[in-house]
Amino acid sequence: MLETWFLFQRNLSAFWRAFRRNRMGMAGAVLLLSAVLVALFAPLLSPYEPTTVIRDPSGRGLTFAPPSVHGPLGTDDAGRDVWTQLVYGARISLLVGFLAGLIAMFIGSLLGILAGYFGGWLDMLLMRVTDVLLVIPDLPLMLVLVATLRQMELKISPLVVLILVIGLLYWTSTARLVRSQVLSIKERQFVARARAIGAGHVHIIRKHIVPQILPLIVANTVLILSTAILVESGLAFLGLGDPTQPSWGTMLNFAFDRNAISNGAWWFYLPPGLAIVWVSLGCVLLGNVLEEMLNPRLTAHHLEGEASVRPAGEETLHE
Repeated sequence: MLETWFLFQRNLSAFWRAFRRNRMGMAGAVLLLSAVLVALFAPLLSPYEPTTVIRDPSGRGLTFAPPSVHGPLGTDDAGRDVWTQLVYGARISLLVGFLAGLIAMFIGSLLGILAGYFGGWLDMLLMRVTDVLLVIPDLPLMLVLVATLRQMELKISPLVVLILVIGLLYWTSTARLVRSQVLSIKERQFVARARAIGAGHVHIIRKHIVPQILPLIVANTVLILSTAILVESGLAFLGLGDPTQPSWGTMLNFAFDRNAISNGAWWFYLPPGLAIVWVSLGCVLLGNVLEEMLNPRLTAHHLEGEASVRPAGEETLHE
């Protein structure tokens, strides 16, 4: 147990030393971490509640008021502080994105492992289902599913509906990626030795397959988070979010429905749009760097590329 812990600490330290030298990865981590901190400390960053109406000395609501001492990002058409909606909206957008991304990661990883390890008819069945979901356009399918679930009048929060729909439709890329990696790992000698001494399928998957693909799953999960946040924002912008809880997509929906553009209220629609870009860019930068560092195929390809451009005779000089 102690040896495993020390090995984990040593690998983690080596990974951190390599990661902190990558500027793109550090930039992505800072972008994503800053958004998470804003969401966690939203009550400390704003003196108002999202539903609080800011009023002038005469008692009237400050509708479409530009940034001022009353609010750093102005107010919307109802006189509510845009900055407050932005920081509290980060909680909803990140919550939906993270939960939907985790669901998609779990389903995709599980099905990818089963398809790659067992093969045969199970592999064919799961991959055909994956192909069907890849062919169907995502947006129309999600619109139909969300609208259908809402018309059924189930006692489910609209946010839960969004999380389930996004999570149940965006696992396909993870499943294919994990399957291809499992197909390679299950043919290696340490898996063959475990099978030869009588280890069962569950033991081999848990002890030998999962630890090998876990770094790849982690890297791919960060990329899925970006997609989930973008999809949630798009669905909320189309009016399928929860209007009672502010999210970045809901803010954009309200801004366009209430003619913020024609009124010149750029402070109403620009901040949530930039926030979505901020988080998505952070996830993409961090996910690409993690995938490059943790995916053994990409690492091997990178090393082969370096060897191919190395000057002739360099190996002899080093020797």
